[in-house]
Amino acid sequence: MNYEHYFQKDEAEVVALWNLCCNFDAITIQKFRRQALFDENFDRSLSWVARNNQCITGFAYATKRIFPYYERGLQAEQGWINVLFVHPEYRNQGIGDTLLQKCEEALIEKGATEIILGAYSPNYFFYGVDEEHYPQAAAFFKAHGYQSGNRHYSMGRDLHGYQISQETLLKMKALQEEGYSFAPFSYPYSLKLLEFARKEFVGWKHHLLVCLQKGKAEERIVLALYKDQVVGFALRATDDNDMRFGPIGIQSELRNKGIGGVLLEYQLYEMSKRGIYRMFFMTTDEPGKRYYQRHGLQVIRCFKEYWKELFVD
Repeated sequence: MNYEHYFQKDEAEVVALWNLCCNFDAITIQKFRRQALFDENFDRSLSWVARNNQCITGFAYATKRIFPYYERGLQAEQGWINVLFVHPEYRNQGIGDTLLQKCEEALIEKGATEIILGAYSPNYFFYGVDEEHYPQAAAFFKAHGYQSGNRHYSMGRDLHGYQISQETLLKMKALQEEGYSFAPFSYPYSLKLLEFARKEFVGWKHHLLVCLQKGKAEERIVLALYKDQVVGFALRATDDNDMRFGPIGIQSELRNKGIGGVLLEYQLYEMSKRGIYRMFFMTTDEPGKRYYQRHGLQVIRCFKEYWKELFVD
C-alpha cells in the first residue's frame, strides 16, 4: 500500500470512492472542488490518497488555517480533519489508521494542539460525525482517542401553503405597537446591518457582505428594526441554494422578546411567496432544536462533536 499526497489527476477516482464510502453524503466533482480544492486554506501537504496497484483505496483531507477567518482569526491551535474514508473491501487493514496518523502528525507539525472532526467553517462537509449513518466512523475515531461531545441537528420543513401562525402574528402586532418593524432588506440599511453583525456575531458579517456583493440582499435578507435601527436579520441561500436558511441573529439584549420567532416565520413566508417550497439549515444545538420545533421544523439528521487534544513535546 502506497501513501501519497493528493494530485489533481486523482479527482474523479476520489469523488467516486467518496460516493461509495460516504453514501449518505454523495457529492459531485464540482462540489468537491468548491468546498475543498478551492477553499483558500487547501493544502496538498494535508491531503493523502492510499493506493494499491494504481487503485485508490482511501482518502484523507485535513485543514490548518493559513488565512484568518474574519473575526475568528487563524485559530492557531486548531486543525480539522474534514473527511477520511477507506474502500469497504480494504477496511480493517490499517489503511485508515495510517491516513489518520499522517493527518495528525502533519497538523502537529503545523502547530495544532487540538483536532476537530468536520465543523470547519465555512466549507465543512460534515458538522461532526453522524453516528446513525456512519457508526463505523464513530467507533474508529473513539478507538483513536477522540472524545465525543454535544449533538448538533440539521432541520427543515415543507413550505407548501405556508402561513405565519396566529400566535406569531399576535406577537408581531404587539412588537409593532412597541416600535418594532419587520421588512425585506433595502439598501439604505446596508451599513447599519454590517455594523450590527460585526458587533453581535463573529463571522456572520462575511455572509452578509457576500450577499450584498452579489446584489441578492433584497431577496435574501429580512430585517427586524427598532426606530430605524437594525436589531435582527435572517438570511438565506448563503451557498446560493435557495432553500438553505440562516444565519438568523437578534441583538443580544433583545433575545427574550420573541423577535427571533417573528423574523423566522416572516422569512419562511417570504420564501414560500417566491415559490421556495422547502427550507433547511445545516446545524443547531439542543436548545436551538427545541426552539425550531416550536415553529414547525423537524430534525433531518444529527451530528456529534468529536475532537482530540494533542500532546505535543
